Amino acid sequence: MAHPLRLRPATHSFSAFSRSLSQRTHATSSLSLSAASSTRGAFRRPRIQQSFRRTYADGPPQANLSPPPVKKKRAGFFRWTWRLTYLSFFAGLGYVGYGIYTSRHPAEQQEPDPNKKTLVVLGTGWGSVSLLKKLDTEHYNVIVVSPRNYFLFTPLLPSCTTGTVEHRSIMEPIRNFLRHKKAHVTYYEAEATKIDYANKKVYINDESPVKGDTSATEVNFDYLVVGVGAENATFGIKGVREHSCFLKEVNDAQAIRKRIMDCCETAVFKDQSQSEIERLLHMVVVGGGPTGVEFAGELQDFFKDDLMKWMPEIGHNFKVTLIEALPTVLPMFSKQLIDYTEKTFREETIDVKTKTMVKEVTERHIVAEHTLADGSKTTETIPYGLLVWATGNAVRPVVKDLMSQLPAQKDSRRGLAVNEYLNVNGTSNVWAVGDCAVANYAPTAQVASQEGAFLAKLFNGMARESQYEAELVQLSEQQSTAQNGEARDKLLTEIGTLQKRLKRAKSMGPFEYSHQGSLAYIGSEKAVADLSWLSGNVATGGTLTYLFWRSAVSFIPFPSKPCPSMLAGCDE
Repeated sequence: MAHPLRLRPATHSFSAFSRSLSQRTHATSSLSLSAASSTRGAFRRPRIQQSFRRTYADGPPQANLSPPPVKKKRAGFFRWTWRLTYLSFFAGLGYVGYGIYTSRHPAEQQEPDPNKKTLVVLGTGWGSVSLLKKLDTEHYNVIVVSPRNYFLFTPLLPSCTTGTVEHRSIMEPIRNFLRHKKAHVTYYEAEATKIDYANKKVYINDESPVKGDTSATEVNFDYLVVGVGAENATFGIKGVREHSCFLKEVNDAQAIRKRIMDCCETAVFKDQSQSEIERLLHMVVVGGGPTGVEFAGELQDFFKDDLMKWMPEIGHNFKVTLIEALPTVLPMFSKQLIDYTEKTFREETIDVKTKTMVKEVTERHIVAEHTLADGSKTTETIPYGLLVWATGNAVRPVVKDLMSQLPAQKDSRRGLAVNEYLNVNGTSNVWAVGDCAVANYAPTAQVASQEGAFLAKLFNGMARESQYEAELVQLSEQQSTAQNGEARDKLLTEIGTLQKRLKRAKSMGPFEYSHQGSLAYIGSEKAVADLSWLSGNVATGGTLTYLFWRSAVSFIPFPSKPCPSMLAGCDE
C-alpha cells in the first residue's frame, strides 16, 4: 500500500517540471518569434534540439584549415577538346549527309537560252573536264561531244592491267557532274570527225555499237574548245599497230590483262617446247617514261605476288624487259632518281635496255637496234609474248584537218599551236587544251588540268565583260534622260563602279603553268618523287614515297584540284 503512494508525488513532480519547462520555452520563443511563426517553431524545435544534441555529443565542431581545392587547367583542356571532337564528328556527319543528299537530289537546271552563245567542248579528258567543272554554265549554251562518256584517271591505268586497281574506281561519269551544274549541259556520245572553222560547224558521228536512224549530224558553235587529246604514235614502224598493245584507255588495260593470262596459260600447255615457253613468258615494254616504268613495275609485282603462287612452274621463265631509245629512263626526273630507278629494276630482275630503238615488229619477234658505248650499232631479235607500246603521241585526224584549214598552222607538226591565252593561232573563237595543243609545255595531265581551269576563268570573265558592257549601255541611256541632278549623280556613280569591274575583268593575265612535281611507281612498293618545294625541288624515293604516291592518287582522283599525282607523261 505504501509503494503506490510513493510513486504519485514523483509523477506529479515530473509533470509539474514538464509544464514549467514548457512554459519557459514558450515564453522564450514568444520573445524571439512573431505570433504568425510560433506554431511552426513549436514543431521544428524538437528536431533542432535533437540535431544539436547529436552534433554536440559527437564532439565539438572542427575548423577546416585546408585551402579549397583548385581546379586543374589540364582537366578543363581535355574536357573542351572532347567537346570539340564530339561536335566536329556530328558536324562532319551532317556535312557528309548533306553532300550525299544533294548528289542524289540535284536542283533543277536552267534550260538552254537561244539568246546566249553556244560553247562546244570536244573531249572528256583532263583539260576538258577541268574546264567543265569550273565553268559557269549559266552564261552559255554548253555542248560536250566525246566518244567516251566518262573521265578516266590515267595515273592509275597501269595498275588496272594487273588487277591492283579496279577500272571502275578510276572512272567518273560525265553526266554525273554535268547534272549538278546550274544550267543544263548537252552531251553527245559521238566522235568529232571534222571541224568546219569557216562555217562554225562540227561534224559528229555516233560510233557506238547501237545505231539509231540518225548516226551523223552537225553542231553549230560560237566558241569551240578542242580537247581531244592525241593518239598513240607508232613513228611509222612496221607492225606496231597490228601486234602491240597500247595503254591509253580502259579497254587497253583489260586487253593487256587478258593477254598476260593467255600467255601464261599457253606456256604451261602440254608438250610446249622450252623455247616457246620462254617466248610466251617474255613481256616487253617499249617506252621508258612514267607509263612504261609503272607498268613494268606493276607487272613484276603481279608475277611475284600472284602468278608465282598460282603457277609456280613458270617461275624460272617469266621475264620483263623495258626498252627505251634514250640513254636513261624517266628523263624528266633528276639523275639521282633515274639511278635509283635503274638500281631497283636490277634488283627486281627487270632488264632495262636503253639506247635501243625498235625497227620492226612481227607477230613473235621485235627487231631492235642497240647503240653501244663506242657509238657502233648492233641489231638484235627479241622474242616476246606480250608487247606494250607506251611511247609517243600523234596528232588525231580531226586536228590535222583543222590545221590544214588555218594558214597560221602550216609550220606546226605536233598539234595546234596556241598563244599565251591558249587561243589557236589563226582563229578568234577556237581554243585548245591538253595533248592536242602545242603550248611549250610537256604533254602531261597536270598541264592539261591547269589549262582547263585557266580557260574556265577566261570564259567566266568574258561573260562578265558582256554583262557589264550591256549594263553600261543601259545606265548611259538612263543617265541621259535623268530628270534631276541627284538621279544623274547616282547613275554616274554606278557607271564608274561598273567601269572598274569591266577593267578588272579585261585585265586577266596569260596562262602560266605551275609545276607541282612528278611521281612514278617503280615496283616492290617503291616510288620516286620529284616535287617542287619553295624555290627548288625535292627528290626522294623508296617505300615512304610509295605511301605518299598511293595516298595522293587515291584521295584526289579527279582533276578539279590538280595534285602531284598527275604524273608527268600521263596523257589524256
